[in-house]
Amino acid sequence: MFEFRVDATSGAARAGTLTLPHGTVATPVFMPVGTQATVRTLSPADLQAVGAQIILANTYHLHVRPGEDVIEQLGGLHKFMAWDRPLLTDSGGFQVFSLEGFRRVDEAGVEFQSHVDGSRRMLTPERAIEIQAKLGADIAMAFDHVIPGGADQATARDALDRTLRWLERCKKRHDELKISGQTLWPIIQGGTLPALRTECLDRVMELSPWTGIAIGGLSVGEPKDKMYNTVEVLEERLPPALPRYLMGVGFPADLVAAVERGVDLFDCVAPTRGGRNGSAFTPEGTLNIRNAAFRTDEGPLDPSCDCETCTTYSRGYLRHLFAAGELLGLRLLSLHNVRYLIRLAEEIRAAIQRGDFAAWAGEWRRRYQHTGVA
Repeated sequence: MFEFRVDATSGAARAGTLTLPHGTVATPVFMPVGTQATVRTLSPADLQAVGAQIILANTYHLHVRPGEDVIEQLGGLHKFMAWDRPLLTDSGGFQVFSLEGFRRVDEAGVEFQSHVDGSRRMLTPERAIEIQAKLGADIAMAFDHVIPGGADQATARDALDRTLRWLERCKKRHDELKISGQTLWPIIQGGTLPALRTECLDRVMELSPWTGIAIGGLSVGEPKDKMYNTVEVLEERLPPALPRYLMGVGFPADLVAAVERGVDLFDCVAPTRGGRNGSAFTPEGTLNIRNAAFRTDEGPLDPSCDCETCTTYSRGYLRHLFAAGELLGLRLLSLHNVRYLIRLAEEIRAAIQRGDFAAWAGEWRRRYQHTGVA
């Protein structure tokens, strides 16, 4: 039920097949983010049309609203959001970072002040597992302590040790519940300090067996070179039989760089957040559809793309939608951006299977870094 097979390699890059209760996932794979049981502006039919294989939802936000008991009563998260393919739920650990002004961390867990009604809610490792059990996603993530990029060694050490203590509690509770159809993945922390990252990995593996492993605490403000170096250091030590998930990373160049360093799964809000603000991924770089230069442009957003947006509408029309404040524009650019990243992962997989990923990546970078896109 939870199996991973490496189908091909090209350098450190891997093409694999991840088998989960709700379907198989071909990797590398980009997972659209549906924080509150919805990928913003996009329906499940939209996501299936652009080739989404697995999507992500968030434990903390769904606990706050509508509540895990409501979702369980309505048949679990798959039925609730009308998505019959694989699902992954983040534990709420990222909110320890993103809601810093609304939480208090101690050994027991994290007390949040709800951003919805101001109520206080205590999220412990055990509660994070219990909530995810009721949500019923294929993959549940362990509850971890995420710190800002560039944190000093003392802060990174404290968060790493707490993450490992919380992981033991997560695993114990998950084992106790005997959750059918759900697996638990641990998260590697340690800031951008190689020695702490490798120590964390070694200590996590002492708690084996695992069916997958995640790298967390990156893309949170650290320089790109430090993010890449951290992944590279871990790649040399990660068990090759486990799928590797780099959390919160999904800009095109970062995805290519991470695959070069052996990563298999990604998620990020960037494609939909950018889409809602008029920013579109293209093979030549990022395009701002609000630019006046596109006012009378009859061409498609991306001539190489097969999504509904690019095969139906002109750049001129898309610019009009944003200028007029029409909601359709937000959907169409979000749809394209998600398809762009899914298609990018598909192209990467094909290059790995051909055995020429390094050459493909070099050519992709030469084109993507072109500066002619407005």
